[in-house]
Amino acid sequence: MTTVKDAADRVPAPTVQDLGNGFYTYVQLDGSWGLNNCGIFVGRTGALLVDTVFTVSRARALSKTLAGLTDKRVHTIVNTHHHGDHTYGNFAFPDAVVIGHQRCREAVLATGLETTKWFPGVDFGEIRVMPPFVTFQDSLTVYCDDYRVELRATEAPAHTNNDITAWVEELGLLFAGDLVFHGGTPFVVMGSIEGLKRSLRSLQEYGASTIVPGHGTLCGPEVIRDQLDYLEFVQDLARTSFDAGVPPLEAAHAADLGRFAEWTDSERLVGNLHRAYSELRGEALGTPLDYDAIVDEMVSFNDGRPLRCLA
Repeated sequence: MTTVKDAADRVPAPTVQDLGNGFYTYVQLDGSWGLNNCGIFVGRTGALLVDTVFTVSRARALSKTLAGLTDKRVHTIVNTHHHGDHTYGNFAFPDAVVIGHQRCREAVLATGLETTKWFPGVDFGEIRVMPPFVTFQDSLTVYCDDYRVELRATEAPAHTNNDITAWVEELGLLFAGDLVFHGGTPFVVMGSIEGLKRSLRSLQEYGASTIVPGHGTLCGPEVIRDQLDYLEFVQDLARTSFDAGVPPLEAAHAADLGRFAEWTDSERLVGNLHRAYSELRGEALGTPLDYDAIVDEMVSFNDGRPLRCLA
């Protein structure tokens, strides 16, 4: 029988794509649980990272890649939100100034290594939690040499309650974090469906030509429409099931995912339905839910198999 560890041994090596003007993206396929993307800028005085990675071994691989791009240090890390696949590797760059939303710092400190319990087959290594220590509420501008990079917070809970994007308007380049998945199922159990829809519509107004998603391959703005279609599918399913008194797990089992069945991590539908039900009950956007119980239900949706994390 193939195990998660066996599959992880066959996962493609991370790749680097040159976006021009000193910008790169570090892509970890297949973009499923724990395999996120990072942004890289190599400048005159050093490097800036948008997000890090999930495990010690992957942090070492990222560091080795950076050493092949520049002999200068990483002086800045921008965390797009608090999840471990985007922050656990911060410690590998001890000289960097780590920037994030104020709530990102709070969440990193509050949750620590909590995420690791949901992925028992992953060798995380000895991670040292390193939260952002430069924080902001609405927006902040940083410069990559002469390029202005606008860090913008979402107006409402979206993927989480602390999402930000990094927007290089001059180049039409958007680092979207987990507001955008390309080829993967969106996940809003720690955020809100309505908030993510608002955020995605806001991203459409940027006029980006190139989007670095939080997971999956480089894409254009057309992917945002796919994300919105999925969220509307979840809301429609939730409304019908909620009114009929059908629990989220049962509703997910009965659902026809249609074209969304091709996306990775379809069990996220269970968590997304729990979030949709919360919103149908009139609870505040982003109200905390019982995440451990919801993960257990996602495992049940997968016939008892653990969440598939190849990190």
